Amino acid sequence: MAADKSKDDVELDEMEDEEEAGEGVAITKRGLPGSLTAYQNFLEMMQALSPSVKRRLKALKRLQFESTKVEAQFYQEYHELEMKYQSLYQPFRDKRKEIVSGTHEPTDQEAEWPSDDEKEDELCSDAKSKMKIEDVAAEGKTATEDKNKKNESEKGVPDFWLTIFKNVGILAEMIQEHDEPILKHLKDIVVTLTDKPMGFKLDFYFTPNEFFNNSVLTKYYEMKCEPDEADAFSFEGPEIVKCSGCTIDWKKGKNVTVKVVKKKQKHRSRGSVRTVTRTVQNDSFFNFFEPPTVEDAENEMDEHIQSLLTADFEIGHYIRERIVPNAVLFFTGEALEDEEYEEEEEMEDEDEEEGENEGGGVINKSSIRNAAAGANPNECKQQ
Repeated sequence: MAADKSKDDVELDEMEDEEEAGEGVAITKRGLPGSLTAYQNFLEMMQALSPSVKRRLKALKRLQFESTKVEAQFYQEYHELEMKYQSLYQPFRDKRKEIVSGTHEPTDQEAEWPSDDEKEDELCSDAKSKMKIEDVAAEGKTATEDKNKKNESEKGVPDFWLTIFKNVGILAEMIQEHDEPILKHLKDIVVTLTDKPMGFKLDFYFTPNEFFNNSVLTKYYEMKCEPDEADAFSFEGPEIVKCSGCTIDWKKGKNVTVKVVKKKQKHRSRGSVRTVTRTVQNDSFFNFFEPPTVEDAENEMDEHIQSLLTADFEIGHYIRERIVPNAVLFFTGEALEDEEYEEEEEMEDEDEEEGENEGGGVINKSSIRNAAAGANPNECKQQ
C-alpha cells in the first residue's frame, strides 16, 4: 500500500508542468507512455485504428473494470480474514507485553532460543581457560555479584518501545529530546482492525506518568477498498483515506506540543516597551495524535497539508504492518537489516524497470499519494 514515487512519475509531473508553460503535451491519463515522442506515437497509433477496433477496446476496458471490482472483493475478504486471525495473534502479543513490562519472568523453556550471547559466552570460556585459575575465580565472583545486583533492580525490557522508535528512521525523525521521558512510559501498542468502515486503530498504552492523565492514546485510520469509475484503473488495493487522533489531557505545564514565545513590542507614540507572550506549536512526536484537518475534500489540498498526510498515512501503515508484529526484531535491529536487503532488491528492480520502460509506460502512483489527494481527516484537538 505504500510506495515511493517512481522516476516515471517524476518525469510525468515534469511533463505536466511543461505543458502548463506551453512547452509540451499534457499526459494526465494513467498508463500512457512517459516520453513526449512515445506519447505522440501513441496518439498516431490510436488515431489510425478503425472505429470497430476502438469499440472492441472499449469492451476490453469494461472487462478490465469488472475484473478490478473482483480484485476489490478479494482485498475486502482478505481484510476480513486478517480480522479473524487477529484474535489468534493477540495472546502472543499479550505475553510480549507482560515480559516487556516485567509482570512475567520467562521460564527456561520460554527463553530457549539461540542467540549471539551464546557465542560470546564461548569466547569468554576460551579466554578464561588461558588465565590463572585464582584470577578466573575472583573475576567470576565479582562479575556474578554485579550481574545479580543489576538483575534485582531491572524489570522487563527497559525502554523497549522508545528504543524501537529511535531505531526506525521515520519515527526517529519525529522524536524530540523532550519526548523521550514520556515515551519511556509507553508499555504497549495494540492494533485493532475494523470492518465498517474498513480500517484500523492504533492504541498506545502508557504507565501512569507526570505528563498526561490518559492511560491510552489512540489513532484511527479509515481505508477505502473500491475502484473509482472516474479513475477506474488506478485501483491498487486498499488505501488510507482518513485519519483522526485523540485528545491528550496534558497536566499543567507538561504539554510538549506547544511552546511559549516572548516578543517585545514598542509603542509607536509613547515609546514604551512591553513583552507579549503567545503559544505556538512545538515539534513533538505527540503531534502524531493531532493530524491536519481538511475542511473541504473537494477543493484542491494545500501542498504542505498533503505532504503531512502522506507521511502520516505511511507511518500509521508502517506501525501496523511492520513494527507491532515484529517489535522485538526492531529492538534488536534484525528487522532493520532485513529491510536494507529489501531496499537493495527494490532498487535493482527499479533499475531494470527503467531500462525496460525507457520511453515506455508510466508506473502508477502510490496508494498513499492517491489517498492523500482525497483525504479528509477528522479534527483532533489537544488540551
